[in-house]
Amino acid sequence: MTKNNDPWDGLSAGGIDARRVNQGNKHDFFWIISGKSEPGLLFRLEADTAEIKPLPKLRSLDLTYRNVAGHRALVLLLRDEEQRELFGSLCRDIVQAGEQGGDNRDALNRSIRRTLRWYHLLRGGKSGLLSLEEQRGLLGELQFLQHLIDLIGPRAAIEAWKGPLGSSKDFELDGCLVEAKARRGAAKPFVQISSEDQLSDVDGCQLFLVVSAIDAVVKPNGLTLTDYVTEVEKLYAVADPEAYSLWEEAIMSTGFDFEDDYSDRRWNVGKSLHFEVVEGFPRIANPPPLGVSAVRYSISLDACSDFAVEPDSLDHLIVERNGSWTN
Repeated sequence: MTKNNDPWDGLSAGGIDARRVNQGNKHDFFWIISGKSEPGLLFRLEADTAEIKPLPKLRSLDLTYRNVAGHRALVLLLRDEEQRELFGSLCRDIVQAGEQGGDNRDALNRSIRRTLRWYHLLRGGKSGLLSLEEQRGLLGELQFLQHLIDLIGPRAAIEAWKGPLGSSKDFELDGCLVEAKARRGAAKPFVQISSEDQLSDVDGCQLFLVVSAIDAVVKPNGLTLTDYVTEVEKLYAVADPEAYSLWEEAIMSTGFDFEDDYSDRRWNVGKSLHFEVVEGFPRIANPPPLGVSAVRYSISLDACSDFAVEPDSLDHLIVERNGSWTN
């Protein structure tokens, strides 16, 4: 990055030094240099703007709320100086996204979303839209999340949704773990297991596999991915602020972005099959043999038939161990 293109050129360390990104901007974004000489971006919050928490932890980046010059602010700092040029592009894109916000809270929300989208891409996610299989998989998880909301409420349900945050199991509840899978209804009866950990036992917990039939359909039938995400978004928009923040973090971590156009593909979400993963269930043992790692494999649903359970039995276990939303 040349000095002329470096937005931090001329700023000095020794305390936070700042320069407004653009005098014509409607929101308060600033280029900053931290006391440790780290380049960064600062978004100043208005006094009545509620902070969105928790903030994600990002490798090579530091995203925090701080008190700066008498104001609360969202501060993004770069830890790895070698990524300075790329970081500059990231910051400009965050500012562009934030400027589309109608008010300070909306701008904050959009800025955090865009930061997470970049992070998803940089850690190995794909640019652009989610693939068809990624869309199908997300719909399977959303279907179970909505069911959990009905059972135990939005806060407990979103706290249980761990798949987007890198856990080996999609849902982690007290005494109960659930791996959610999706498949085409007319496809061969197999599901893909992406690691040796997904169906591994955890002490003190019962493990279940929930497989949903999710099919692409022709307009005007079905709904788009954005339609399905919006349905869940509405449930969290009226939940408590902490639950909504956790929802935002989770859905952004999947790589989904409301600004992306998914209108050319519509989906129908069908019924689910439930299996309990116990001794004898068709799976690869964990740990695998010495020297074997990054295991991916398929399992036949026909071979799982002896382990099928009624959905009510899983519901009763979840409510018994985690409490009912209606009580």
